[in-house]
Amino acid sequence: MGTTGRRVGRPRADQRADSGLPAREELLAAAAELFTTSGYAATTTRAVAERAGMRQATMYHYFTGKEELLAELLESTVAPSLALARRLLADHEASAESRLWELCRSDVELLCGGRHNLGGLYLLPEVRAERFAGFHRVRTELKEAYGQLLAATSPGAALDKDGLALRTDLVFGLIESVILIHRSDPDRPVAAFAEATADAALRIAGVPWE
Repeated sequence: MGTTGRRVGRPRADQRADSGLPAREELLAAAAELFTTSGYAATTTRAVAERAGMRQATMYHYFTGKEELLAELLESTVAPSLALARRLLADHEASAESRLWELCRSDVELLCGGRHNLGGLYLLPEVRAERFAGFHRVRTELKEAYGQLLAATSPGAALDKDGLALRTDLVFGLIESVILIHRSDPDRPVAAFAEATADAALRIAGVPWE
C-alpha cells in the first residue's frame, strides 16, 4: 500500500499561535494557560503538548509529566523575588524600610503581572507532595529574607524572636494573599496595586510609612 496522502498521527486542536519561543518555554506557556483556565487535575499532558503545537511524545523530551511542569511554573513565581531579596540584603546603603517596601512591591508585581495567575496554583492540594520540595525550599528562603529585612528595621529590631516571626508571617501572608484579590479583579492596575500592598505590608510590620 502506498503512503501518498497518508495522514500521520491525529490533527492538533486548539493549537497556540506561533510565538517563536523555544519548545521548552512553549510547553511551560501552554501549561500555565491550561492549568489556570481548565484546572490542573483536568489538564492532560496530551492537552499541554497539543496546545504547544507538538506531539505528546515530543513533550516528554523536555518534561517528565505534569508535575514537573507545575513545579517549574511554581518556582518561576518565587525565584526572581528571591534573587531580588538577596540583592536587597546585600545593599547596605538604602534603609531597611525602603528595601523591605521594594521587595513587597516587586513581589506583588511578579505574582500579579503575568498573563496567567500562577500564584493561584499555590492552593492546589497536589503542591504538598514531595515532588514540589524545590518550590517550598525557595519559598522558605524568600520568607526568611523578608524576616531579615524586617529585623533590620527599627520596629523589627525591637521585637523578640516570637514577635518577629509573627510579623514576618503576617507580612508574607499579605503578599501571597494578593493572588486571591487579583483573581477577583484581574483588571486592577498592577503597579498601583503593588504599591498599595507594599504600603499596607509596612504598616503591618509596624514601620511608619507614607
